[in-house]
Amino acid sequence: MNRFVTAATAAIMSFGLAGGAVAGVTEEDLLNDATTPGDVLTNGMGRDLQRYSPLDTLNKDNIENLFPAWAFSFGGEKQRGQETQPLIYDGVMYVTGSYSRMYAIDLKTGEELWQYDARLPEGILPCCDVINRGGAIYGDNIYFGTLDARIVALDLKTGDVKWNKKIADYKEGYSYTAAPLIVNGLVITGNSGGEFGIVGEVQARDAETGDLVWTRPVIEGHMGTLNGEESTMTGTLNATWPGDMWKTGGGATWLGGSYDADTDTLVFGTGNPAPWNSHLRNAGTPTEGNKGDNLYAASRLGIDPATGEIKWHFQTTPREGWDFDGVNEVVAFTDKDGNKRFATADRNGFFYVLNREDGAFVNATPFVSNITWAEGIDETGRPIYVEDARPGNPLEAEKGQMVFSVPSFLGGKNWMPMAHSQKTGMFYVPSNEWGMDIWNEPISYKKGAAYLGAGFTIKPIFESHIGSLKAIEPETGEIKWDFQNDAPLWGGVMTTAGGLVFFGTPEGEFIALDDETGEKLWSFQTGSGIVGQPVTYEFEGEQYVTIVSGWGGAVPLWGGEVAKKVNYLNQGGTVWTFKLPKQLAMAN
Repeated sequence: MNRFVTAATAAIMSFGLAGGAVAGVTEEDLLNDATTPGDVLTNGMGRDLQRYSPLDTLNKDNIENLFPAWAFSFGGEKQRGQETQPLIYDGVMYVTGSYSRMYAIDLKTGEELWQYDARLPEGILPCCDVINRGGAIYGDNIYFGTLDARIVALDLKTGDVKWNKKIADYKEGYSYTAAPLIVNGLVITGNSGGEFGIVGEVQARDAETGDLVWTRPVIEGHMGTLNGEESTMTGTLNATWPGDMWKTGGGATWLGGSYDADTDTLVFGTGNPAPWNSHLRNAGTPTEGNKGDNLYAASRLGIDPATGEIKWHFQTTPREGWDFDGVNEVVAFTDKDGNKRFATADRNGFFYVLNREDGAFVNATPFVSNITWAEGIDETGRPIYVEDARPGNPLEAEKGQMVFSVPSFLGGKNWMPMAHSQKTGMFYVPSNEWGMDIWNEPISYKKGAAYLGAGFTIKPIFESHIGSLKAIEPETGEIKWDFQNDAPLWGGVMTTAGGLVFFGTPEGEFIALDDETGEKLWSFQTGSGIVGQPVTYEFEGEQYVTIVSGWGGAVPLWGGEVAKKVNYLNQGGTVWTFKLPKQLAMAN
């Protein structure tokens, strides 16, 4: 650990900042996070992950008056991808950086208050860059995960370590990159490492002590725990997995989860089954019942936050064979008819609406073009497969038949979070139009080694664009407008009551669109590609907007022909904060 406490920190400890000393964040504060514009306590600007702000001071009429207030550099050589979302509390911004770092920044001046650097060991095995997606605040602590699969609690005022706990063994391929989720005094985490034959799991710890309360592996056959004792098995042993393959079955819970207070349910997505080669998992051809589905990989799970028991599941891609992870965020919303629903835009290219009470399927529609692997989704929510579009079985050969598949394994939508507007009722989904050549290869499991059994090359499918931010009506799946971008979109989206949709591009442009038409209303060049997640908040009577700029993530590492298309983009690491001055708030 390298930590630097400045004189500004001492001032906070002695006198407090922005109206008083730090007070503890409560469960009620977290419950109301989406409706309190003076702070941002959770990833998603609310645990339902809507990323919607009720602030309308900044709007379509005055967005041209949004100006930079300050910029903060992460500095040094530790740049790479910056996929974080800042948190705002009591006059301080808390933001994570690549290589598992945490910064506290004075909200008024942009001055660093303290910094924490995790001591990462040699030999970490992050799949998709050395990123971190943010923290969570509760009590007097801030919590975040590290690349060596640990969860750390830091003191909000000083950055001192309260506790530091191991989630899993990084030497086996585990890591952790998601923002934690806090519910009723429990810190809820997933895990990363789906390309290494790990087993996805959700864990709950006491926020004060870090002690484990429950664990829930997400692959059938594994035992959960509650208060240190075995609880129940996940699913039924060998119901959908052959032999011992469930022991290294994948299903990483690498994007974290959401919480629906109305039903008191955690919702976590699960990643690809391992290995990618579906023929090794009895999933190469249709099987009796759901024998080859490989539960609960490529699924969404409803989990009891008190016990870790699975309430329901919905599998978006049974018999998965294209690396279509099911981790994409599940957003709770109420539709135009007053029905309580979940929405999720899957890596497989389909936008799903589920019932909030039990996760039951409501509807699904494609949100990207030219999908090849399925003709559609049937009335039960299962895909209607195009079997010729599945990569071939290699048997004893060097490789199986290659197919061209759309979307690519990086997905119609990957990790980058969408936003839901309570004003328009629409979802704003960052998507990418690309395909891949993919083939299967023989593979056997080796601890700590890649466990794919497949090869691939990503290719664009249109000359005009790859990235596409789409406005989707959830009741019908109709795409109302789409904003196209040359390079892939890889950052988060936010929308506001002021009628604005904010997002960034790999070319470095931070953009605000009209939420009803998609018209570009404002932009600012940040100097490096944006793969971060914007937030907005009110401070001293003025509305602010913050985005972290710094190109990286999976695209330059895994993108094939697409990576060559964007190899000129510069890395970076800067927190850009903008404000609408009071005197310009009424200007047109």
